[in-house]
Amino acid sequence: MANYATPIAKLVEEFEKLPGIGHKTAQRLAFHILNLPAERAEDLADAIKEARDKIRYCSVCGNLTDIDPCTICISPTRDCHTICVVEESRDIIAMERSKEFKGLYHVLQGTISPMDGIGPEDIRIKELLLRLGDDTVTEIMMATNPDIEGEATAMYISKLLKPLGIRITRIAHGIPVGGDLEYTDEITLARAIEGRREL
Repeated sequence: MANYATPIAKLVEEFEKLPGIGHKTAQRLAFHILNLPAERAEDLADAIKEARDKIRYCSVCGNLTDIDPCTICISPTRDCHTICVVEESRDIIAMERSKEFKGLYHVLQGTISPMDGIGPEDIRIKELLLRLGDDTVTEIMMATNPDIEGEATAMYISKLLKPLGIRITRIAHGIPVGGDLEYTDEITLARAIEGRREL
């Protein structure tokens, strides 16, 4: 990078490697950090290092955690009869924000995507099956994203689990609160109609 001291150029390059960060944002972040008091910059560096050193995947559900099993898996207040299957750990945060789901989770850590060379054996389906061995779980709620890969993954898992006699559900997809029907695409509208419920 022209006119940058080598350490600044390296910092900008590292920020550019982050998802959703372009060159200009990377520059802003780099200069922001350089303008921080030394103590705040060290706190940021320490937080990154601590997260990298201490965070691991829960051996039960696959969520990111600093204790194993994670706090959700060991909580006595969670409903152990229902498991919500999600793609990534960040999906658990979204589900928890709703304050509606009280069961356990299973993080697949991806989706089936033949175009990207990701098959069923590359995500945590086998681990999900192992969790179903003792007849405790009575419902699997599929909460994968409503895209091609998420739908394919949900269908694959539901077909795999059907013979086990476990109830398999799928979260409804539809129109967001505050959205206008006029601007809603046909697929979303069709799913909203399919997922309708009695008032």
